[in-house]
Amino acid sequence: MDQSSGQPPHGSSKPSSVLPRKTPNVKAHYRIGKKLGQGQFGTTYLCVDAATGREYACKSIPKRKLLCREDYEDVWREIQIMHHLSEHPNVVRIKGTYEDPVFVHLVMELCAGGELFDRIIQRGHYSERKAAQLIKTIAGVVEACHSLGVMHRDLKPENFLFASTDEDAALKATDFGLSVFYKPGDTFSDVVGSPYYVAPEVLRKYYGPEADVWSAGVILYILLSGVPPFWAETEAGIFKEILQGHIDFESEPWPCISDSAKDLIRNMLNKNPKKRFTAHQVLCHPWIVDDKVAPDRPLDSAVLSRLKQFSAMNKLKKMALKAIPSPNSYSKLVIAESLSEEEIGGLKELFNMIDTDNSGTITFDELKDGLRRVGSELMESEIQALMNAADIDNSGTIDYGEFLAATLHVNKLERDENLVSAFSFFDKDGSGYITVDELSQACREFGLDDVHLDDMIKEIDQNNVCAGLVMINFLDMIQISFPLHSCSLHVFDL
Repeated sequence: MDQSSGQPPHGSSKPSSVLPRKTPNVKAHYRIGKKLGQGQFGTTYLCVDAATGREYACKSIPKRKLLCREDYEDVWREIQIMHHLSEHPNVVRIKGTYEDPVFVHLVMELCAGGELFDRIIQRGHYSERKAAQLIKTIAGVVEACHSLGVMHRDLKPENFLFASTDEDAALKATDFGLSVFYKPGDTFSDVVGSPYYVAPEVLRKYYGPEADVWSAGVILYILLSGVPPFWAETEAGIFKEILQGHIDFESEPWPCISDSAKDLIRNMLNKNPKKRFTAHQVLCHPWIVDDKVAPDRPLDSAVLSRLKQFSAMNKLKKMALKAIPSPNSYSKLVIAESLSEEEIGGLKELFNMIDTDNSGTITFDELKDGLRRVGSELMESEIQALMNAADIDNSGTIDYGEFLAATLHVNKLERDENLVSAFSFFDKDGSGYITVDELSQACREFGLDDVHLDDMIKEIDQNNVCAGLVMINFLDMIQISFPLHSCSLHVFDL
């Protein structure tokens, strides 16, 4: 596949840099502030232009996580794509890029208005017409991407942010880390995306830009009903539902939703990508074009309630099930830290054996030496990949909790007694309830400052017991209401 000019030269060896030319230190131009969020490959901070005082977002990617030439090219491609789309009013604008020996920094427009679902929940009044306006924006971004030869590949509500808290603030697409350039006729086989939103042809490992329209169709279904069209208690179950492709228009609130909206969803979620609507066809659909077609009457309050629950539970699971994507399993940090010595078995001894300086953390060199002492023949690049997968907080070392999360099998972690222990992590005073104060403390510990705790309590505490969460509701939330593994995925086999 052709790449735009300016890319670091090709070759078999790992490059020394991501950017094609040397840059000043980012701190010479910006004051780096509080952490705004953390993803698998980087951390985003608030930053302030030292010259103008204007606020931006700075995404810092540790170069130690870039294991090979392809990883360097992936970051460079993300930068190129953001520049490529920078003039679109509904795409987060990149202001500059910087590189030092440790990090690559992307300084971007700051979107302080919050995520898509959060804004809907805050505003209260919500109708088909409002949903049509939002999908018009999302489909417009998809059309712009495709017209410029870009496939996003990870469209989901979390990747759409409002520019500000103003009522008329623009909705903007962000996170192009999985995006690729393509030419007409190109197909892809790498399975990327997020479970609820991934298209069936992606699971079959033969897909093109039509997959983006499918993801937008899933977002539309959720906007109108509050729940995803394809879900189950496991990722494998979700994928099975996606491949079957049955869309439920019988349950509430669908009998009250306009036929035009359902027609658009059917065309966006057509299992056959050749028959699926293009982004341009979405934008030309009467439900999008004609204000009189999409009703402005408020949707059933249950839709907003389910949307609140969907958003709140996913955010709470970020704390309860701090996930580490890996090729074979999805381990959970908080739950792993609560397992018994018997369940952990020899893992503590193994950790202590590898941690030769007894510092309580494992460095790359210690991990490499420890694996070789137990007869491992992994290459250094493979050991580095293990290190990066386990190092949740990007500290450069693996602590005990991270080590357990990276080594315990997911089936062990899904047992009810371990979920009970995870509940106890939040229940600081052992009262049997999780209070707002306890949730607030957990949010601070995990850097989730954007969580609306009152909404979370109202939606999860269905019994309204002392403004706390009873145990059974917590287990329902984690195990039943939504699939256990809701984190982004990069590679999986069916």
